[in-house]
This record gives sequence, C-alpha cells and structure tokens, in this order.
Amino acid sequence: MTAHVSKDPLHGVTLEMQVNALVARYGWGELSKLININCFKNDPSVKSSLKFLRRTPWARAEVEALYVDSLDRDPLDDAVPEKQDEPAFNPWANSRLNKS
Repeated sequence: MTAHVSKDPLHGVTLEMQVNALVARYGWGELSKLININCFKNDPSVKSSLKFLRRTPWARAEVEALYVDSLDRDPLDDAVPEKQDEPAFNPWANSRLNKS
C-alpha cells in the first residue's frame, strides 16, 4: 500500500517553520519590505510575529503566499545584483594604495 502524498505545499509545515524560513532567507529588514506588517518592522521576533499572524488571517495569508512563492524560486534570484553604476574599467584597481 502506498502512502498518501499531499499536493498542498503547506501540508505539515507550521507557521513557525514558515516564519523561520522566511527570516533565514530574507532577514527581518527585507521581509518587512515584502510584507508591510509592523511586527516585522518594530522589534521583530518570531514569538511576536506568530502571535500577530495567528490572530490576523490576512497577514497569515500574505506570509503563506510568500513562503509558497519562495519555495519555487532559486535563492540566488534573491541575491542583490551588482551595481550597474560602476564602470567596467576601474583606473584605481591596480593602485598601490589597494595592495596590502
């Protein structure tokens, strides 16, 4: 007999696991920009976030949606791109001041 496999990506994943994964991936600062919630902005902690998210269905839905979306994306996609303002040629790259 085969075991039942759920197609729900949130099956067996607690809210605490979701918050911890999002904080590990984005950090509190970026997470507060992605989801505009005060518990992510002002003195953030997992405990206070869980308390708020369990009482607020719309906020929990936002966190769950971001978590599911982050499962599909490569962590390297979230990396900060290199600055485009810098020229390709840096005349100071071989300066003796930069050498140790």
